[in-house]
Amino acid sequence: MSLPSIPSFSSSLSTAAHPLAAYGWDDDWAAEFAPYAAQGLVPGRVVRVDRGRCDIVTPEGTIWADTAFVVPRDPMRIICTGDWAAVDADGDPRFVRTLLPRRTAFVRSTSSKRSEGQVLATNVDHIVICVSLAVELDLGRVERFLALAMSSSGGDALLGDAAGAGERTAAPVVVLTKADLVPDAATLSHLVQDIERVAPGVQVLPVSSTSGEGIDVFSAIVSGGTSVLLGVSGAGKSTLANTLLGQDVMEVQAARDVDGKGRHTTTTRNLLVLPSGGVLIDTPGLRGVGLWDAGVGVGQVFSEIEELAEGCRFHDCGHEAEPGCAVREAIEDGTLPERRFDSYRKLQRENQRIVAKTDARVRAEIRRDWKRKGAEGRAAMDAKRGRIR
Repeated sequence: MSLPSIPSFSSSLSTAAHPLAAYGWDDDWAAEFAPYAAQGLVPGRVVRVDRGRCDIVTPEGTIWADTAFVVPRDPMRIICTGDWAAVDADGDPRFVRTLLPRRTAFVRSTSSKRSEGQVLATNVDHIVICVSLAVELDLGRVERFLALAMSSSGGDALLGDAAGAGERTAAPVVVLTKADLVPDAATLSHLVQDIERVAPGVQVLPVSSTSGEGIDVFSAIVSGGTSVLLGVSGAGKSTLANTLLGQDVMEVQAARDVDGKGRHTTTTRNLLVLPSGGVLIDTPGLRGVGLWDAGVGVGQVFSEIEELAEGCRFHDCGHEAEPGCAVREAIEDGTLPERRFDSYRKLQRENQRIVAKTDARVRAEIRRDWKRKGAEGRAAMDAKRGRIR
């Protein structure tokens, strides 16, 4: 059955009164879209993508549109929930003609062995990392999510466009779900402090969709702009979305009692308008979160380690056995937890491997580092055996 035709869009309509204002339409998007309005195209925001087609909300309502005109070879340019698009609304089917430059994007590496990234959500203002308090905290996973979240700026470059809305960032928030399952206030306070120690400068908020704890505060945070919910299955993302929406829009299933893990009830990324204002993108549970060009984020998450490194005797200190290493000294006196340092090194190495797949300069630096360490190892062995080269 064909959908009704959509009248041509007038760009003169004020953004405050615009039908898409609730979805995040503003003066900057209107300016970006102006050239396409002159071509008779209409603006729309992608609310769901599935098998080569997507649901797009336009000034006249939600339609489905074919994405055949925006199927690139680069997976980073694939249309994604949260994108703003210029839509050819005449005819049947309707087509997405182009995407507007992205302000921000949350990207992880794919599970394949190829050097590819996967864009999970675009044009977001808040990246909400959902962590369930029903299971033991995995601080390393939280650090990984934060490193990616803090590297989510410059989304327009992901589309290869010279123009864009400027350098923007999405603010991370850590939400501790199922707070009602924590036995007492003192334990909950300690759990919040554990997360705060690995999330410097990031708001950490315990919430409960059952008791309502923290929901008003969280609702106020996401009422401005677009927020994406991220986390593993069973973290309570869809339940939290339903609580904010005031109705059961997203299907949910109970987590397993044995390990607190959930099943992938949500299978697509869905963009939802909240009654109190703001837009929410709910996502399927993530089994793996591989880093993707997250060097900036790793540095911000572990800022205290990078500050310590500035006090090392050697500017290229490897923080292993070098004399005058401020990082090793902090580990030895207990100022810096060794788990924290190990997590930092792990994420650093992983990110370097990902970047090296597409950056010849980084590959050359890695090879030089390997050669240096090999030479140092051979020299140490020779000294131990009393040989002089």
